[in-house]
Amino acid sequence: QVQLVESGGGLVQAGGSLRLSCVASGRTFSSYPMGWFRQAPGKEREFVAGINWSGGSTAYADSVKGRFTISRDNVANTVYLQMNSLKPDDTAVYYCAAATRWGGVVARTSLYDYWGQGTQVTVSS
Repeated sequence: QVQLVESGGGLVQAGGSLRLSCVASGRTFSSYPMGWFRQAPGKEREFVAGINWSGGSTAYADSVKGRFTISRDNVANTVYLQMNSLKPDDTAVYYCAAATRWGGVVARTSLYDYWGQGTQVTVSS
């Protein structure tokens, strides 16, 4: 079992920055990849960024490349999402997730087996 708790969401103006955090407990954090997803009203949940177990490999959705950075601290059992140059289209509930049956970077939603409760990010124009 893995428990995930996100924090760091909020309201920010376009062009601003936010850093999301997700603290994990339960299984050994350094043994599985993590990901960030988002879901806007009326839309499906979509992949934002993923990171492998060690932090050595990452992947991003095209819509956030160059603006968002995923990282992890395996001592603090925490994964981060640094979001810069935010746009109104980034408004969504952001979720972190764990893919405990895998090791490399995972982008497919169905391969993640544990999810946090989500944190709201709202970007005003």
